Amino acid sequence: MSPGTLVSSKRHWPLLPLSEWQDTRATLHLWTQIVGKVRLAQTPWINHSWHTALYLTSRGLTTSPIPYGDRSFQIDFDFVDHTLLVRESGGGFRTVQLEPRSVADFYAAVMDALEELGITVSINKLPNELPDVIAFDQDEVHRSYDPDAVHRFWRILAASDEVFTHFRTAFVGKVSPVHFFWGSFDLAVTRFSGRRAPMHPGGVVNLPDAVAREAYSHEVSSAGFWPGDAATPYPAYYSYAYPEPDGFRTAKVAPPGAAFNKVLSEFILPYDEVRKAPNPRAALLEFLESTYRAAADAAQWDRPALECALGIPGVPRRV
Repeated sequence: MSPGTLVSSKRHWPLLPLSEWQDTRATLHLWTQIVGKVRLAQTPWINHSWHTALYLTSRGLTTSPIPYGDRSFQIDFDFVDHTLLVRESGGGFRTVQLEPRSVADFYAAVMDALEELGITVSINKLPNELPDVIAFDQDEVHRSYDPDAVHRFWRILAASDEVFTHFRTAFVGKVSPVHFFWGSFDLAVTRFSGRRAPMHPGGVVNLPDAVAREAYSHEVSSAGFWPGDAATPYPAYYSYAYPEPDGFRTAKVAPPGAAFNKVLSEFILPYDEVRKAPNPRAALLEFLESTYRAAADAAQWDRPALECALGIPGVPRRV
């Protein structure tokens, strides 16, 4: 491996212990929920809540265009210059600085920016998928912002997004976009067998059961990245199947370091195992492919009808 490759790996797969930025992580999670709920309030429902997610950009995260009457608007997190950009299709724009500020202050600033552009949006002010929530406009507790940690988080998301997107190309069945869910604060990609699933039991904290049941209406093999939480106090990649088929959790998967977590009912690969691998990209792709195969084989998916070779730039898929 050349010295240049080592430098590139450190830049694209940086160190990010949860303990170094857990307060910032909690604040940023809530900020993304505010922006995500703006998109949710204005966008027609798409299967599996795909209309709510955010997407990676070359500088951060975006809502993509949001309809508003005969106009549209877009909200972008810029984790390079650390600003939030609110732009509307008529040319107007406003900025909100990403800096240490309370969730209540950030909420007010976002809503003021929209109002100044002639956009009135009402959202549910209670966070989703979190315990012991505080309404956004009342939250003076969460107010941390470490720009270096946030930038490193975005670098990890960007590197992961590229691998997830390449993994996505090897499937001709129904497959989700690679998107960032602000409720669970994770980057995810999901493959579908095409078969209906048993009704989800619901019970996700601060999430309507109807949303969870619609999200898991069909069999899935889903994988993603999240930066860690109380249950998993380190950044990690995950992969799960719903419904979980017999034999899934005992399947052999790769690379070394990947293992089934019985508490989470998911395969887990700590991010540091990927970061320290000689080829982080290859290690992550191996995890995605092996855990998908474990799910598809255990559930007896029609793999020949659903799969294809990984995509190559500029080369049409052979029919």
